[in-house]
Amino acid sequence: MREKMWIFYSADNSKCLLSIWNQWCLCYAAVLCLLFSSVRTQDACPSSCVCARDSLTVTCRDGEDTGEVPGDIPEWTSTLILQGRNISTLQRGAFMSNGTGELLQMKTLFLSYNGIQTIEPYAFLGLPRLHVLDLSHNQLEFISARAFHGLTELRSLYLNYSIVPPAAEQQLSNALQSLRNLHRLELAGNMLKHIPLLRLDMHNLHLLVLVNNSIESIGGENVTILYQQRRIRVYLSLNPFRCTCELEAFYYWLKNSSQCPDAGRLLCMEPEAKRGVPVEKLREEDVDCMNENLEAVSYVFLGIVLALIGVVFLMVLYLNRGGIKRWLNNIRDACRDQMEVYHYRYEQDSDPRLANVAV
Repeated sequence: MREKMWIFYSADNSKCLLSIWNQWCLCYAAVLCLLFSSVRTQDACPSSCVCARDSLTVTCRDGEDTGEVPGDIPEWTSTLILQGRNISTLQRGAFMSNGTGELLQMKTLFLSYNGIQTIEPYAFLGLPRLHVLDLSHNQLEFISARAFHGLTELRSLYLNYSIVPPAAEQQLSNALQSLRNLHRLELAGNMLKHIPLLRLDMHNLHLLVLVNNSIESIGGENVTILYQQRRIRVYLSLNPFRCTCELEAFYYWLKNSSQCPDAGRLLCMEPEAKRGVPVEKLREEDVDCMNENLEAVSYVFLGIVLALIGVVFLMVLYLNRGGIKRWLNNIRDACRDQMEVYHYRYEQDSDPRLANVAV
């Protein structure tokens, strides 16, 4: 009897253990599926893009003409390259389409050659650790004052051949105010007429590229800032400098500072007599405002003296108008008498009878 009971007990116990084992297997399988699906989601690559997990780079070139940033960018992405996507407008939160809302690992973002015309406020939210942003070769017509809001760790900003003047120039100056940790700023080929130094936080800026713009002169305020920030390097070649006394402060900065590595390539465009002359090889008198002011004062003084002489001469004529009138009458009478004598002699010489008598 006891053996039978033991047999039944062992059978029930085995069934119970088997049931518990099956439940554990099911739970383990469910966890594995969740983890696998999560990994599959994080590793998913957007369409028309190439993802390289080893280099943490996602490249999307000349893909579908969607006009927007591709969604579902992998969370592990450190470098994102978007080119030829025809993204006319960078909308608010353009890079927050992922499930987490932020791309915490992204440090480099290339957006050149996308035809971007507008950058809306908070366009780069979700990229708190971005270090490099390249927006070169676009057609920026509108840049919001809060376009770069949230890029607290941005170190390098490239805007070469991107800004459509003149509206975007002031807008850019306002937008740059939020970039407190910017080390490198490139603005080559944008037809800029002024240096936006007054709007920048110059304490961290190390390199400023302003090559091939429309800068004719650099004001004294900007030169003072450059003197104060000795670490900054400014590239200014291929600008049409107007070499007059307005360039005096900048001329002496070039002569006394090594902050412009391409100083030897800075050439005068105006005036015509100085065209093609290197700015640093000008003579001091060419940019001496004091000499130009003295010369202008000399011409003014000469004009005043000549005007006074003319007034005195007219006054003398007016005071002696009676004597001058008599003198003119005497001259007229003398001329009349002389003409009458010549007329009388002419009439005698022309009479043929008088000629016969003379014979």
